Amino acid sequence: MTWKQVFTSSVGKKLVMAFTGIFLILFLIVHAGLNACIWANDGGVMFNKGAHFMGSNVVPRILEIGLFLGLILHIVQGLMLELDNRKKRSIGYAVAYSDGSKWYSRSMGILGTLILLFLVLHMSDFWFPNRSHQNFVLGEEIDLYAKMRETFSELWVVIVYVLGCLSLGYHLAHGFQSAFRTVGVHNRKYNLMLVSLGLGFSVVITIVFALMPLSFYLGWVI
Repeated sequence: MTWKQVFTSSVGKKLVMAFTGIFLILFLIVHAGLNACIWANDGGVMFNKGAHFMGSNVVPRILEIGLFLGLILHIVQGLMLELDNRKKRSIGYAVAYSDGSKWYSRSMGILGTLILLFLVLHMSDFWFPNRSHQNFVLGEEIDLYAKMRETFSELWVVIVYVLGCLSLGYHLAHGFQSAFRTVGVHNRKYNLMLVSLGLGFSVVITIVFALMPLSFYLGWVI
């Protein structure tokens, strides 16, 4: 397979989606671990230390570049696959499916679009203010914990974030096992285990991320 085919052929697009998806899954694990620091309930000391490490250490900053490239590739290839799939269908999603597939496995394009909109909001709330402050204001960082407490004091923001987390969870429920199957982790004997692991991962990630804004709004953390 040539480099051109990697980004233009159906198989190539699926492989790019799979590898970037797995990379993003690893990022979610790290991000969830950092978010969990808020439940130390120490006024944000542990969380801000973790955020400072991620923002100031050279290795996470390099990986951050890879994360953005992977995210862009994942989005672009996902859109291209969705367009290809729509061209191959004579009608849209209103058909009656008989293969037993879940609705979220047939709605990855819609869920991906919702997640993209959520990411734009999330990054405008936290990532862009922190990086611009860090790069242009004497190298200082903002107090991200205080920023979260302020942001999640608004009910509508909390609702949007929880809905974004639910969209992410459903996207992962299919995307997790699909990514690993695409790269060859596929065996009838272990299919159930792979699907169960994917569902478990999607549930845990959804709960951890959704509980963050809820914890601030409901006063579970100080």
